[in-house]
Amino acid sequence: MTNLKSKKEKANVKEVRKPFLTGRIIDERTLRSSLLFFGVAIVIFFVAMIACATAIFNNTILRILLNTAVIVLGLYVFFNNGTKRGADDVTRGEILWQKQETASESERKMCFHPMKGYVIGLIGSVPFLILTIWLAVTTTIQMTEAGTLPSWMQTYVRRSDIGSALVSYTQPEGMTAVDFIRAIVRIIILPFVNLVGTSNKAGILLLERISPLIMLLPAAAYGTGYLTGKSVRTQIHTAISANEQKRIRTEKKKRAARSRQQSRREPEQLN
Repeated sequence: MTNLKSKKEKANVKEVRKPFLTGRIIDERTLRSSLLFFGVAIVIFFVAMIACATAIFNNTILRILLNTAVIVLGLYVFFNNGTKRGADDVTRGEILWQKQETASESERKMCFHPMKGYVIGLIGSVPFLILTIWLAVTTTIQMTEAGTLPSWMQTYVRRSDIGSALVSYTQPEGMTAVDFIRAIVRIIILPFVNLVGTSNKAGILLLERISPLIMLLPAAAYGTGYLTGKSVRTQIHTAISANEQKRIRTEKKKRAARSRQQSRREPEQLN
């Protein structure tokens, strides 16, 4: 009975939305916020690398579950940070709405704008995007290395008839710039690499080519979270209004109860 009553009360509560000023896409805090986004991304990638490297399972299901959980949790952190920033900017806009005449232009710019979260995330992702785009353009399928010759075949390398065919085994290739970038990118997107599997050469090649799109996921999560700042403020105002209405109803009930008690006492006093 109590649950039905509480559900009816929630259904009767109307959403309360307060007006707020809309800011600009870029303001004086954009660069600082983008640097903070970049720093958080570094921390998340580092934690994800440790989590994925220390928990290696031969079981495919466990491997998929772990790496998927790491990806989801990482994106949730960006989403949650964006939500907080969006709610703060809406709050600022609500305050400045009440004093529009005295609000400066710089203060107006810092208010909520629908695209501000995406811009912050995109600028903060630029270093990662540069690496991933470079790799996506230059990457090729990685074949298994030839390896080294066994000791008993070393004498055949000096023979003119077959030495030229074996000489490549004696000349190890150094690490190129692309290999260095590939190592960094694979560390950044390690959960995705684990999902595909390093033995899947074609899958890894495709993953490296779409790595710029993968690097846009944190920015997309942050920007989408930023958009929810409006609904967060609406929920807060609605909850405050609901509590106020509940308090008023409670006060009315108390006054009605007191008046009934007083009306009962008056006939007794007359007798």
